[in-house]
Amino acid sequence: MRRATRRVMVGNVGVGGTAPVVIQSMTNTDTADVFGTAQQVAELYRAGSEIVRITVNTREAAAAVPKIKERLAQLNLDVPLVGDFHFNGHKLLTEVPECAAALDKLRINPGNVGKGARRDEQFASLIEIACKYQKPVRIGVNWGSLDQSLLARLMDENAKRAEPKDATGLMREAMVTSALESAAQAESLGLPGDAIILSCKVSGVQDLIAIYRDLSVRSDYPLHLGLTEAGMGSKGIVASTAALAVLLQEGIGDTIRISLTPEPGGDRTREVVVAQEILQTMGLRAFVPMVVACPGCGRTTSTVFQELAQDIQTYVRARMPEWQLRHQGVENMTLAVMGCVVNGPGESKHANLGISLPGTGEEPVAPVYADGERITTLRGENIAAEFRNMIDAYVEKTYAKYS
Repeated sequence: MRRATRRVMVGNVGVGGTAPVVIQSMTNTDTADVFGTAQQVAELYRAGSEIVRITVNTREAAAAVPKIKERLAQLNLDVPLVGDFHFNGHKLLTEVPECAAALDKLRINPGNVGKGARRDEQFASLIEIACKYQKPVRIGVNWGSLDQSLLARLMDENAKRAEPKDATGLMREAMVTSALESAAQAESLGLPGDAIILSCKVSGVQDLIAIYRDLSVRSDYPLHLGLTEAGMGSKGIVASTAALAVLLQEGIGDTIRISLTPEPGGDRTREVVVAQEILQTMGLRAFVPMVVACPGCGRTTSTVFQELAQDIQTYVRARMPEWQLRHQGVENMTLAVMGCVVNGPGESKHANLGISLPGTGEEPVAPVYADGERITTLRGENIAAEFRNMIDAYVEKTYAKYS
C-alpha cells in the first residue's frame, strides 16, 4: 500500500510517513471576524479536525490571523492553522509578515498565483516567505482554476501525439503536471521536499481516483484528498465516501477533508464527523465508540429501538471528550442497538455491549449482552437510562485508566 515516504509537520501534527491519516476542515466565517473565526475553529477542532484552514483574502483577514491564534491560545487550544491564498497571497504575506509567522502552513493554488511572467515571480515570492518562516506549503491544484498557460502547452503537445488524449484525459494530465511542476519549482527555490504536500481537487469521483492514482505513482509527497464541491447532504457524503474509500483502501492519501455544503444554518462540524466515520468504518482509525443498529422492518414497527439508537449514538459522542482523557482504547468500543429477535441477539453478542429490543409480537423484554454473554434483561419505561448507565459501568470496568 502506498503511503508518502516524506513526513511534513504542520504545527504539532505529522502528515505522511507512518503518521495516521489526518482530518482537516475549513472555516466559512469572515476571517477578519476574530472571535467568530476563532469560535468556529475551536468547534471544528473539538469535533475532531486536527488541522483547520482559514481564508486569507484581504489585508484585514491577514491582520486577524495572529489575533485568532492568540484567542485560541486563551482557550488552551493548539490548533494548526492553514492560510488559504488565492490571487493576492504574495502581497498579503509581504505586507503583513506577522500573518506568515502565525500560520502553520500555506495553501497555494498554482492556477491563481498570477498570469504570464508575473506567475513565476509571485509564486517565488510565496515560496520565499514560506522558507523564511519555515512553513510547509500545500500546493493545491483545482480543476476550476487550472493554470491556463500550462493547459495551453499540454494541449499543443497533445495535438502532436499519434493518439491524442480526450478532453477528460488531458484535464487529468494537466492536474497532475501542474502539481508536480509546481512542487519541483518550489524545491528549486529552496523549499525542502519535506515541507510540501500536494492535492488535486476535482468534483468527479472517477476523475479524482484516476488523478490520485497517477499522482501517487509519480511522487512521494504526502497527498491531501478531497472531492471539491462535493455538494449537500447525502449526495456530498456519498460522493466523498465513494471516491476517498477507494483511494484510502489502496493506501493513497495522508490527510483528508470532506467538502460538504452545509444546510442553511447547518453545523459546519458535520464534515468532520463524516471524515471520522469514513476512516473508522474502514478500520484505519478509531475516534468514538461505534453504534451498530438495524434498519428496521415489518417486525420492528415500534420506534423505540430507533430512538434508543439515536440516543446512544448522541450519548457516546458527548461522553467521548471525557472518556478519551481517562480511558485508553475506549474509542474502539462497539455498541449494538437492535430491534427484534431475528438478528438482535447475534449482533448484540458480536458487540462489546449490545441490547436487543422486542419486535412486534415479542415478549416486552430487552436482553443485554456484554462481550458475548447475556448479563441482564431490561424491561419497562427506563431502558434508555439503564442502558446508558451500563455503558458507563462497562467503560469504567473494561478500559484502563490513564495514570
